[in-house]
This record gives sequence, structure tokens and C-alpha cells, in this order.
Amino acid sequence: MEERLRLRVVGQDEAIGAVSNAVRRSRAGIQDPNRPIGSFIFLGPTGVGKTELARALAEFLFDDENAMVRIDMSEYQERHTVSRLIGAPPGYVGYEEGGQLTETIRRRPYAVILFDEIEKAHPEVFNLLLQVLDDGRLTDGHGRTVDFKNTVLIMTSNIGSMHIQELLTERTKRPAAYWGSAEEENNKEMKDKVMADLKAFFKPEFINRVDEIVIFNPLSMQLLKQIVEIQVNRMKKYIMEKNIDITLTDAAKEHLAETGFDPVYGARPLKRAIQKEILNTLALSILDKTFKEGDVVGADFKNGKFVFKRAAKSNKEKVEVS
Repeated sequence: MEERLRLRVVGQDEAIGAVSNAVRRSRAGIQDPNRPIGSFIFLGPTGVGKTELARALAEFLFDDENAMVRIDMSEYQERHTVSRLIGAPPGYVGYEEGGQLTETIRRRPYAVILFDEIEKAHPEVFNLLLQVLDDGRLTDGHGRTVDFKNTVLIMTSNIGSMHIQELLTERTKRPAAYWGSAEEENNKEMKDKVMADLKAFFKPEFINRVDEIVIFNPLSMQLLKQIVEIQVNRMKKYIMEKNIDITLTDAAKEHLAETGFDPVYGARPLKRAIQKEILNTLALSILDKTFKEGDVVGADFKNGKFVFKRAAKSNKEKVEVS
């Protein structure tokens, strides 16, 4: 299982191990059958794989990453909005619609539920989640019992992000050689501070009902190069739907890693870099028939710009991109 998840999420072995162990306990039948498969709080900087791990887990468990249900908890900051999760009671507006959480799981009981930015939710939300974590069920506005025993609950949070940002800022001030020897120690100090903030924010009864609290590691440039490989392979899959293949040189991948990395936003800018540097030019070249079905396109980065080479059976053509 870990190997499958690592194909999509890199540098987060602790998080992958935690969710894998929870799934194995459930499948082996050695955990409380009245609780969800697993429940987790994911902490860490932006763009390091928290949401991607949830998608990868949904794909592994249910053969469909669309089995991940994302709920933005910033929409539930006010007390009157909490009822939208389980549906309005009879006689109130929205009664017929059902709850965003309960109706979704009632229709799709096998799912990974991602509660994004859980710390923004109203305290009443935590009372609902305690019921799910304890009993594996909720009663919706229609009085129906909704079963959560076949779900995985993942809650992401920005709690402690100040300490993470301090570490990332410090990294930019020191040479790579320094972090090679001190990275583990500094990561541990950062994680201790984040955990202290978490325990100060959430009530003990809530934290104690969560299976695992995982702090995701900040990404290094070396890890980002692995993410480039993953994203390039994903890009190749949908380009090949046009019967066109593409290969990137090491120089091209190196440039994407450099332009697609941000100390604050992690790997988030990488997709935009691939779109800007590769896909935009490739789209133009496909539309103007420079590249056609059956072509193999080679992308290289030379003299500050991308160069695309069409490798056909009998000839080669270069198209320079400024």
C-alpha cells in the first residue's frame, strides 16, 4: 500500500505509514467496528501533499479519487451554518436538500472525507465530529441515521503554520550544506511547537478521539525533483490521448523544479510552471500542425529558454520558444 501511495506523494513517509496502518487494522478486523476506518489531522505547510494524499488514498481504497469528498470548513464559521452539514430540521429553508456531509455520505458511503482548514469551523462542528469519531454515525435533518463506518476522516489545519514559516524562512538564509546536518533537529523542534499549538487550540476529548496527528515535512529541492517526475508522467498520459508522446531532458526538469518551487507555497506553483512552459507552447504547436499525431516531442531547456524537437521517422524539426 505504501508503495502505491508514494507514487503520488513524496517525502511524507510518516503520513503514508499512518494512513496505511489504519487501513490495515480495519481490513484485519482488529479495530473498533463502530468507528470510521481511520481519522487523522494533517498539519504542515501549504503545497506539500496533504490533499494529494487524501486523493491517492481514495483512489487506492475505492478505485476512484473522486471518492474524496472535500468540505471547506471556512464556510461553517457561524453557528447557523453548522446545520448545513446535516441538513435543516423540518419546517426550515433547505430541509429538502439534505446536509452537505450526511447526504453525500448517505449516497456514497465509501469515501475519504477531507475537512479542509478544520480550525476555522464553529465549535458546534466539533460536537458533530465527536459523534462520528465515537459512534461512526450521524442523524441528519430528516431523522435518518447515516453510517460513517466505511469512511476515512482527514482534517487539515494551518495551526502552527507560523513555526513552519519561521523554519522555511531560516532555510533560505543558510547554505544547503548547513541543512544537510541540521535539518532533522530543526524539523523536530518545529514539530514540537506545532503540536503545542494544536493542543492549546483543540479540546483534549477531540484530540484523543483522532487516530493520528501527522505533521507533513517541508519540501526540499531534491523532493521537488521527484514531484516533477510525477507531474511530467501525469502530463504525458493526457498528451498521449492525442497520440503524441513527449520527453523532457534533465535540464528541462531541473528548470521546472526551480521555477515550480516556492518556500511558502511548496509545490503548488509547479503545475502552473508546467502549464506555462510546456503545455501552452505545445498546444499552439498542435493547433498549427507543427506537431501531429504519432510525433515524439523532445523538450529541452537551453540558453534560458525551452526548445522543442520533433523526432519523426525520417526527419527532425526544432521549434524554439522565447
